[in-house]
Amino acid sequence: MDELTPISSRSTSPLPKFNSIPDSLSFDKIIAGGTCPPMTCRDFMRYLTYVEHSAENLQFYLWLRDYSARFEALPDNEKALSPEIAPYSQFSDVNGFNTNNTNSANRPTRLATKFFADAFLIPNAHLKVPPQTKGNPFTTPPGSQGSSNNLWGSGTDSGSITGIDHAAVTADAFQAVDLKWQPFTIQPFREEITRMIAIYVAEGSPRELNVSARDRVVALRALAQTTHPSALDPLKKAVESTLRHQAHPNFIRWSVRNGNECRVVFALWLGTVVIAAGFIVAILLTLSNRPRGYRAFAAIAWLIGISTLFAATKGMCVVLHGLHHRHVHPWELWSDENALEMNVESKSSFDSKNSSNSYEDEPWVARYANRNIIQKIFDKEVWIEEPALKQIQDAIFVQSIIIAAIVSAIIAGIFVALPSGGYFH
Repeated sequence: MDELTPISSRSTSPLPKFNSIPDSLSFDKIIAGGTCPPMTCRDFMRYLTYVEHSAENLQFYLWLRDYSARFEALPDNEKALSPEIAPYSQFSDVNGFNTNNTNSANRPTRLATKFFADAFLIPNAHLKVPPQTKGNPFTTPPGSQGSSNNLWGSGTDSGSITGIDHAAVTADAFQAVDLKWQPFTIQPFREEITRMIAIYVAEGSPRELNVSARDRVVALRALAQTTHPSALDPLKKAVESTLRHQAHPNFIRWSVRNGNECRVVFALWLGTVVIAAGFIVAILLTLSNRPRGYRAFAAIAWLIGISTLFAATKGMCVVLHGLHHRHVHPWELWSDENALEMNVESKSSFDSKNSSNSYEDEPWVARYANRNIIQKIFDKEVWIEEPALKQIQDAIFVQSIIIAAIVSAIIAGIFVALPSGGYFH
């Protein structure tokens, strides 16, 4: 077994499925900070970083929420320098972009129509940036000069992400879509938008968003004209859809698993062994001269074994569930030491000298790989604080008990009905 399987999406058991996610664990609730560990926004970010490897979506989404709030807080005379862009969806039809929308009497809207229509006339646009080094997975693009409203409280400035010439990369990105970029420095947050394009939008950027070429080009053409948050609507819609309908449900299902991979495999084998022991006892009692009623005692082993096995297939250890505990994730095991060495839990833990989300060089990776299987099975445990998560786990546990009771009763009934063998006392 791969030593690092707990940090990948691979698993010996499928993730549990739910008909619906509780409102208390909704995407908006998690983002707003209305949940407890291990279901917080920080936990969601770590899941996207270490498991799904798509943390850039949440990083961009959180930055954009903060950016939009800061933009709306500007005085009206500053906001007027960056006018709103008309929604690009109103210029689209089912077959593609509609360039013939001239019904509006509003001249800016007509100009916006042409502006967005041109975005689809540039074939095979490629936006390139130099390869980057690895970095802190939690850093969002730094705020504009003088701003201290970075979501994660990093307070970084434009020099915090090095190894990339944001202005040059952004200029190349605009040139790739046939735009001669002349930065309107008078517009609010233009420098911040320049860095954001170099980090998230340009093709090959260190945190390149997985969006369509159409959305990328539309956003770039809008950003060439304005720094209004509406220019990023195409990217926001794509990223938010991925987060809400894919990443968030996967995060909920993954969080239900209270044991690491080694513990779950151990539970699977333990359940199988206990079930087998129950069959051995039932067979021996059937072959003996003992009264038939004694064979029903084998149902105790089947009840324990089947419930353990069923819960393990959902990624749960019944022992940990009984304590309402979960295993600490590999990246959390040395958090105290990391906090001393890297100030992980402080403001500087979200500062970055580069901008990639890669984690292969983080100290815990090698340290966890060197742990033996016994250490992993009995890893450090922590209390599950989120009530809604406990309720989901309780439902799975009760389901496993009911299924185990029914199956055990059927098997016990079959053995009790068999005639005695009488081979020994």
